[in-house]
Amino acid sequence: MNISELNREREILYSGHSACPGCGAVLTVRHMTRTLGPDIAMVITASCWSIIAGMPPLTALKCPILHCPFPSAGSVGGGLKRGLIAKGHLDTTVVVLAGDGGTFDIGLQALSGAAQRNEDYIFICYDNEAYMNTGMQTSSATPYGARTNTAPYPLFKEGQKKNIMQIMAAHSIPYAATATVAFPDDMERKLKKAKEIKGFRFIHILSPCPPGWGAESSDTIHLSRLAVTTGFFPLYEIYNGITWKLTSPPDMKGTPLNEYLDSQKRFNKMDQIRRKALQEEVDHDWSCLMDRCEASVDTD
Repeated sequence: MNISELNREREILYSGHSACPGCGAVLTVRHMTRTLGPDIAMVITASCWSIIAGMPPLTALKCPILHCPFPSAGSVGGGLKRGLIAKGHLDTTVVVLAGDGGTFDIGLQALSGAAQRNEDYIFICYDNEAYMNTGMQTSSATPYGARTNTAPYPLFKEGQKKNIMQIMAAHSIPYAATATVAFPDDMERKLKKAKEIKGFRFIHILSPCPPGWGAESSDTIHLSRLAVTTGFFPLYEIYNGITWKLTSPPDMKGTPLNEYLDSQKRFNKMDQIRRKALQEEVDHDWSCLMDRCEASVDTD
């Protein structure tokens, strides 16, 4: 079997799906399913992927899918895993797929309960930083200074983006990690590690949305890389809530945040005072992350 045949064998995502061109969430799921499949069952809560996945016989994924209401993904994932075990399917990997709305906001209560019970599945949040499939409304994952359709000019998103990784760390779950599609090897390594670990695992993946962010569809990888090199979205892992480990070189952070902001229309007309405030927020969060990593004992 040559490499092309091997890749086709691993492919669980069909071509011809209904996602927007350049959708970061589709690239995320493609990497995820190729890494975790083929024995995988997915729970998808209300999100862009509710549309992209489609309904039989037009589904975009070659695996069992259970669609669920917005607030219940965390609970449904645990129920599906327990049901599969009861039926003797001990090795099937259960993945809950949710956007930032189904994770940071509407789905947070069920997510917290599942994490506290240490349910045995992988929760993947593809974070495009707003409710993109219902009209690009602000979510608590929207960064400070961004404009959405509920914060149009001259308004802007007030307050910081909710730090979902700190919330997950507070639950002392076995494994949590961040990833982007610009670093596929790093993402696949983390997914493989998550598959090997028992208990609740959480992967937070930044997924650019070209129409929502006001960017070209060809810029998805470029924006994902800039998010990392500016320190806006660092790549790291957390073990049991206490061991923090940076997975990109510390000196990779060196690109001015303005380069990331200037690449997206949602930050158009953001004045210098707000840009400075956002840069200070990014620098502060980076400093806190470095302190945690330096203070951690490596248990990997």
